[in-house]
Amino acid sequence: MMINKIKIETTVNNIEYSEKVEPRLLASDFIRENLNLTGTHVGCEHGVCGSCTIKINGITSRSCLKFAIQLDRKRVETVESFGSKPEKKMILNTFKKFHALQCGFCTPGFLITVDELLQTEHLENEKEIRKALSGNLCRCTGYENIIKAVLELKRNKKKKWSCIS
Repeated sequence: MMINKIKIETTVNNIEYSEKVEPRLLASDFIRENLNLTGTHVGCEHGVCGSCTIKINGITSRSCLKFAIQLDRKRVETVESFGSKPEKKMILNTFKKFHALQCGFCTPGFLITVDELLQTEHLENEKEIRKALSGNLCRCTGYENIIKAVLELKRNKKKKWSCIS
């Protein structure tokens, strides 16, 4: 049986794409295989580990739980966008500084999640940060260095904002 492909138009990391995809193609597979953006990792394929986290219209989402057709007319950000904007480079560099990268498999999901959290949450202490990051699993770091990186990012953000006001 032949499955009809559906045309989608989406913007990923500020690049516009027009592709025909099968309706059942997962967003994670579309990003990795069709667009060759392999930074989005697929771990559990159940939305539990967070490795496949992307942003859709500025909000984090598990790409293994979305179909590619759900990206139609949406703006998508993947971890590959972290090389292009200063605030995203700061997140990446802070993760490097605190050795919060380890094997790197979970890192894309953490970076995308932290990017959103820094924009939307106050995260005043380690307990709040741990809770906010609880949807992302890491088997290497024990989270300590990731927490240290986020605390540093919060301190830097406060400094930046206090200089502006």
